[in-house]
Amino acid sequence: MGSCSRPLLIILSLSVFFLLCESSQKAFRGNAKRVHVTNVNSLRPSAACSVSKGVKQRGLTVSHRFGPCSPLGKKKVSTRQILLHDQARVNSLQSRYSNVSSRIFRDEKTTTLPANLGVAVGVLNYVVTVKLGSLNKEMTVAFDTGSDLTWVQCHPCSGCYKQRDPYFNPADSTSYVGITCNSPECSSLPSGTGRPASCSSSQCYYSTSYGDGSETEGFYGQDTLTLASDAIPSFRFGCGRNNRGLFGETAGLLGLGRDDLSLVSQTAQKYGKVFSYCLPSSSSDAGFLTFGPGTNSEAKFAPLVTNSDAPGFYFVQLVGLKVGGEDLDVPPSAFSSPGTILDSGTVITRLPPAAYAALRSAFRRQLSNYTLAEPYQIFDTCYDFSAFETLDIPTIGLRFGGGVEVEMTVTGIVYFVKSTQVCLAFAGNSDPEDLAIIGNRQQRTYEVVHDVAGGRIGFAAGGCS
Repeated sequence: MGSCSRPLLIILSLSVFFLLCESSQKAFRGNAKRVHVTNVNSLRPSAACSVSKGVKQRGLTVSHRFGPCSPLGKKKVSTRQILLHDQARVNSLQSRYSNVSSRIFRDEKTTTLPANLGVAVGVLNYVVTVKLGSLNKEMTVAFDTGSDLTWVQCHPCSGCYKQRDPYFNPADSTSYVGITCNSPECSSLPSGTGRPASCSSSQCYYSTSYGDGSETEGFYGQDTLTLASDAIPSFRFGCGRNNRGLFGETAGLLGLGRDDLSLVSQTAQKYGKVFSYCLPSSSSDAGFLTFGPGTNSEAKFAPLVTNSDAPGFYFVQLVGLKVGGEDLDVPPSAFSSPGTILDSGTVITRLPPAAYAALRSAFRRQLSNYTLAEPYQIFDTCYDFSAFETLDIPTIGLRFGGGVEVEMTVTGIVYFVKSTQVCLAFAGNSDPEDLAIIGNRQQRTYEVVHDVAGGRIGFAAGGCS
């Protein structure tokens, strides 16, 4: 009997030992209650382009401007540059809202970026390809929910930057019509450009500048715009003759704001002021931009708020935050003044100081077994994960009015600078009276539905698949 019990005792001892090892390993990996178990290498963007079949069937293909799927070709840009220009955009959004143009973002060594009343171009990560004119000339443009005017560079051009596509030549398009100075369309320009229109040879001439010093000016005209297979006749846009700034090699800008000048308003009869996009999980994947009803049945809708001080922005009711599945002790009033906007052009979400402090504290507490690394630019919470293959990253959720909760994917929670510096991908505003901004990093993989006519914003998880 003793000889029989001895092997049993050995087996039981080994079982307890392995259970303790597993428990110890799990405790060491993190204290979060709800986590994403993540391979460290998955945080690095791939060098190869990946476009799912579902994306190809949905409207316009959205590509990251600097990724392998971009029609503009591969171009390296540093994290430092991305965050520098992102801060310039944030500063200009704040200035446009507050009507104060004194903010600047100063790089310690060389760069000073003025925050004018126009929204800074920033990085404008995402591009789509549209067709313009009777010859269906392909134009790769950045799309921006923070801008209203759509414009492209036109031939002849006295001051154009280098772009990948040929310049649009209105003389080659039989459907192009110039807009005259005394027309209602010309008179409406200031609402979307922030500047009065002028006259040149009886033709309407527009100009607008952005908060980072980028600017465009030229003739205001109309022509047929084609979105995938949908032709939009008499679409009004700027034919840029003098343009400079941070537009990269794009042909121009597609304005998706709420003003009457925007594509959303101009196509109201056709699409009912509804559009949606899905931004891919990484820069090596593709998403989509589509127009019209027929929204994702999985979408959960929060109220779209109109703010009279900034009617062109997409305001939403952010009411709370969750980390690791637990609600943070942040009252809804912390987000109420001046409010929260959803923006496709800002990269990193900015939160009110008190809300960000609570988020950071909870995140650090649940990652207390990992080693903190040096802060990086706007990121003050970074970790050295170089000794790990897998990580437990606590979930982060945004709670909106209407009972809607949006849980971030891993790439919406952390930003990979390098293996020894992986950072919490949120930042805090310096002033409680600053706008909170939901950036594109936190919108990744969701189909984000802008139902302007219905007064609501929808979120559908897994929208790019």
